[in-house]
Amino acid sequence: MDATLPIGDFARATHLSVKTLRYYHRVGLLEPDEVDRHTGHRYYTTAQIPTAQIIRRFRALDMPVEQIAKVLAAPDLDTRNALLAAHLHQMEQELARTQSAVVSLRDLLTRPPGGTRAEIGRRSVPATPAVAITETVDVAEALTWYQGALGEIYATLDAQGLAAGSPAGGIFSTDLFTHEHGPATVFVPCTEPVRPMGRVDALVVPPAELATIIHRGPHTNIDLAYGTLGAYVAEHALAVDGPIREYYPVARRESPDPATWRTEICWPIFHTGPSPHQPAEPKGDGGQQRTTPLLTNRARRTGPQ
Repeated sequence: MDATLPIGDFARATHLSVKTLRYYHRVGLLEPDEVDRHTGHRYYTTAQIPTAQIIRRFRALDMPVEQIAKVLAAPDLDTRNALLAAHLHQMEQELARTQSAVVSLRDLLTRPPGGTRAEIGRRSVPATPAVAITETVDVAEALTWYQGALGEIYATLDAQGLAAGSPAGGIFSTDLFTHEHGPATVFVPCTEPVRPMGRVDALVVPPAELATIIHRGPHTNIDLAYGTLGAYVAEHALAVDGPIREYYPVARRESPDPATWRTEICWPIFHTGPSPHQPAEPKGDGGQQRTTPLLTNRARRTGPQ
């Protein structure tokens, strides 16, 4: 018969505090062998020490209590190993996010004040026939929603034998940024008529004057490009009301390597002059200034047309 320990001795033996043991009892993770019905004192057996040690190591790996309970209750080794593998995979993803955040912070601390503005440009976008999905979304789910919506659009075009134009884009309301909840649209240019299916419908993307910047790589650090573009627009008093746009000249569909992705961020503006880094052209006949191109040379090479 196994020896019995009061909760204090069991805490010393397992390095689990009395408070933690009481919590594990309350949630049913590690129940005492006996509870004195008169005093309420908890007693554990020496046979429970290995279980407590396992729980302690799982908690050191940040495994949730509910997940630990499933592992301990697993009916066979395969089920237990599958649960452990799932948690290890989640830890690897969290580690990757942490490493990415560290790299981003170091870059932010070492980049010059104001960031680089070499790729800021301005351009006019004409009205564009497209196929789109529009919904009200939460900002925390926006990236997942965008990927799913874009896949649904391409699937609809393929099913109807229609050619997808390029690049795909997104239109994001101010509420999505200010209140973390608002309308969002994902679209793919398409000049042919589309039959509405499910969430997919035809849309004419309205014309706009835009200040632009190119973000390279995954969306992890895209806020840095937003900040640089927002500062430029504010400093030049160009901003007008309207949703932010993004275009995706190179995304998951074009390349499986996130390092090669390119996102063009577009801020609505009132166009008043030449593009950044581009002098105004000489005046023509009659003293009227000629219209300058809206894209810098570098933006022409990299941004969507």
